[in-house]
Amino acid sequence: MLEVRLISALEKVLPETQALKAPEINSDVAARGEVYSFQIALRSTERTIMRIESASKLNTRVRVVKNVPVMYAGSGWDNDVLRNNLPGLYPDLLAEPDFADQFRLIKDVWQCLWVTVYVGKDQQPGKYPVEIVLRDMGTNEVAACPKLTLDVLDFELLPQEITNFHWFHVDCLFDYYKVPCWSEEHWQIVENFARNAFDHGINMLYTPLWTPPLDTAVGHSRPACQLLDITFDLETLTYSFNFDRLRRYIEMGQRIGFKKFGMSHIFTQWGAKACPKIQATVINTAKSKVKERYGELCDWKKFVSDQFGTIFGWGMPSTSLEYADFLKQLFPALLPVLREYGFDKESCYFSLSDEPHAEHIETYAQLVELTRPLLEEFETVEALSKLDFYKQGLVQNPVPSIAHIEEFKETVTSPLWAYYCCGPERNYPNRFIGMPSRRPRSIGMLAYIYDLAGFLHWGYNFYYSQYSWRSIDPFATTDAEGAFPAGDAFLVYPGKYGDPLDAIRNEVIFAGWQDLRACRTLEKKIGREAVIALLNEGAARPLKMNDFPADDAFLLGRRRAVYEAIAAN
Repeated sequence: MLEVRLISALEKVLPETQALKAPEINSDVAARGEVYSFQIALRSTERTIMRIESASKLNTRVRVVKNVPVMYAGSGWDNDVLRNNLPGLYPDLLAEPDFADQFRLIKDVWQCLWVTVYVGKDQQPGKYPVEIVLRDMGTNEVAACPKLTLDVLDFELLPQEITNFHWFHVDCLFDYYKVPCWSEEHWQIVENFARNAFDHGINMLYTPLWTPPLDTAVGHSRPACQLLDITFDLETLTYSFNFDRLRRYIEMGQRIGFKKFGMSHIFTQWGAKACPKIQATVINTAKSKVKERYGELCDWKKFVSDQFGTIFGWGMPSTSLEYADFLKQLFPALLPVLREYGFDKESCYFSLSDEPHAEHIETYAQLVELTRPLLEEFETVEALSKLDFYKQGLVQNPVPSIAHIEEFKETVTSPLWAYYCCGPERNYPNRFIGMPSRRPRSIGMLAYIYDLAGFLHWGYNFYYSQYSWRSIDPFATTDAEGAFPAGDAFLVYPGKYGDPLDAIRNEVIFAGWQDLRACRTLEKKIGREAVIALLNEGAARPLKMNDFPADDAFLLGRRRAVYEAIAAN
């Protein structure tokens, strides 16, 4: 016997589930051009192989929901989580069927298919049955599978306005797939992953001018992956720059659709103590003038023998004269290249050091004094927990954690950004595997309520342990070796042939950005205050970052109310 039910995309069906209590769905609404998802839950009393056949008039894609191992699910300070944050197998990976269109059902275990419906922008309004035919390969019988009726409404959502910046780790890709950095194989993999990011609402592309100094232990470095080709003349102490790889990277991003780019951090993370890892070809070593200009610096003595090497890194203080000379020669050459591609202060951003703390403010101020004139019209965006950096004019576009957003929104006059990572947990939106899907999905409506201009996260595809000590297998290790709650480090899994495989979280967060676009669309018709009032209907208190009802029906009900209001106005 086969049981089949249609359930929402917000349900996570755990493998030990016996009584499936998820509400069944039979209809919903969508806009023209929208990506809509739901699930088919199945349980068989026999082991069997099923074949997937689509009979829908809408463009659909069916994937299998796979469970992944989770050791560290969360801190335990959160009531709205699955399994009380205990270790175990959790649904997260969306995989293609095992043999083109077939998948195996395990006896007496609830399993899910993830159905994605791509509604065309030119789709005629009306009610469309989305029908997935399931055929038992053993008996050739067609299973009774309910149909979902999707009511395509006569409007498109406004384009996404929020800047969505997830750090994109190109070194994790060549490291995982074991291909040379910037080889043709690597370029193709980078493009595949970047396209997936863009298709899921990530619209600012992290750009590694040099190896990013992110989540790296002091004294350690990540595999070199810089775009700049640098030559350093030790006789004249001058640098020359080849921007061919950077141009190719920008053109790749623009071809995909990216209009915004974020440059790699200029100094090390968490306080800007040192320089990032930067490599160069060194010439005229026998005529070196290094000692005359910079004195006896051990780290630079190697240049008399090395023709290629790391010229900056942990051994060079961020405030050093050597690095200042480098930056003063780099930016006059780099900025004209960026302007060639039409970049300005609203489409290209720099960052100095992620999350500097209060004790770093003096050093940070020195670095701002150095870099701000060099950046000219371009601005910085920086994750911060302390308002002092903004109040003193050191950061132009601060990005507070959502845990600090109430304090920042009362003070910040520039467009407001926000981020989450590693936390916060209790009642806040976040993207951990152990959270129900309503938690990551809610970021869209909350971004509307807080009128966010930008959102930041550190891990689109981070496949290292914490501090980048070693590579990990993300299919086996989902928590960076116990460092971060599972799912914090990546939204996609590395597929076998260089293509990313989506996590459930990648899909539901994108649905959240569609919710935001729907709210913006309705605002054009009835005004912002009326939209906020509509979102708050049925809530015990006005919605806040840490006060969103732990109720799938509430979130889905507010979404439907927004869509119906758009159609009615």
